[in-house]
Amino acid sequence: MKEFNYKFKRVKHPKTILVAPLHWGLGHATRCIPIIHELVKVGHEVILASDGGALHLLQKEFPKLESIELPSYDIEYSKKGSHFKLKLFINLPHIRKIMKQESKVVNALVKEGKIDGIISDNRLGVYSKKVPSVFITHQLNVLSGNTSWLSSKAHQKVIKKFDECWVPDIDGPGNLSGKLGHLKKPSFSIRYMGILSRMEPKGLPIKYDILCLLSGPEPQRSMLEEKLIQELSTSGRKVLLVRGVVEDESRSETRDSLTIVNFLTTEALEKAIAQSKIIIARSGYTTIMDLAALNKKAYFIPTPGQYEQEYLAHRLKMQRLVPSCKQDDFRIEKLEEISDFKGLSGYKTNQKLRNLFYLFEREREL
Repeated sequence: MKEFNYKFKRVKHPKTILVAPLHWGLGHATRCIPIIHELVKVGHEVILASDGGALHLLQKEFPKLESIELPSYDIEYSKKGSHFKLKLFINLPHIRKIMKQESKVVNALVKEGKIDGIISDNRLGVYSKKVPSVFITHQLNVLSGNTSWLSSKAHQKVIKKFDECWVPDIDGPGNLSGKLGHLKKPSFSIRYMGILSRMEPKGLPIKYDILCLLSGPEPQRSMLEEKLIQELSTSGRKVLLVRGVVEDESRSETRDSLTIVNFLTTEALEKAIAQSKIIIARSGYTTIMDLAALNKKAYFIPTPGQYEQEYLAHRLKMQRLVPSCKQDDFRIEKLEEISDFKGLSGYKTNQKLRNLFYLFEREREL
């Protein structure tokens, strides 16, 4: 388990906090890791709650913590990016059903006195009016093309149910989320957490020419995996491809100069990123924060049809930080563009998460 080496002060009145990230890829779970570390360090008890690979990953990172399985949203992307919004719309009744099931689980935990507070990373039904509840998101505005106003208002309506909204970004110039994580006139309590990452820079010699980090829902994850293997397996470059598939054991295989592994723990992934010259990845927000924390150069391939990733990739490209292209357009020659971009450097992660927890402690002392 990774340890964070900053100073801390233990709380006088420990609480039991439910930490529940969404399982939509692994990003929501991985960005909760430094929060969980800090909660435990200052003396709180933590119960993990999620489903699928996200829950499995947290169980591996925190084997001594209690965990519960929540109902799965179980949403797949369309094979065609243009159909993503339609498929999501069709799944809305299922999403509402899962929200009700999540709420039922949480209400039972509160009624039984098992939890004193909630931190939900984008799990819409994980909150309670009876204990302090926090919602973590970098999407105060939810981009959905010509329906962005409607999707943003709907999301903000959900956020208002929570006591606070924590945004993993800074409030002001130099932020990473742009218009996603910033509102002109917010109507609910927002606290900016700073750049949030489970990783720290390490001065290690370069071992890999390219590191490919995959994640996200199917079938797009597998489609990008196939494309990258096709492009990179005969490149002559030393490549490590992390599939982002969490299993009981991390299996690996080697094809010429290409090594493929299912997943890596935080410590192993941190080391692999440090030892890689360039990173190929989705432009998911958690990935962006991790690479910014490690001062890396990258090439982004946003998930087709996912407006958030397309926006973030375009924004970083216009800032001359990270190049990107559509999935269908990627060729190995595209990596030559990286030398013309600055990379994700000059960012510092927030290591003062303790201050965010006063919401829970204040309620206990009343």
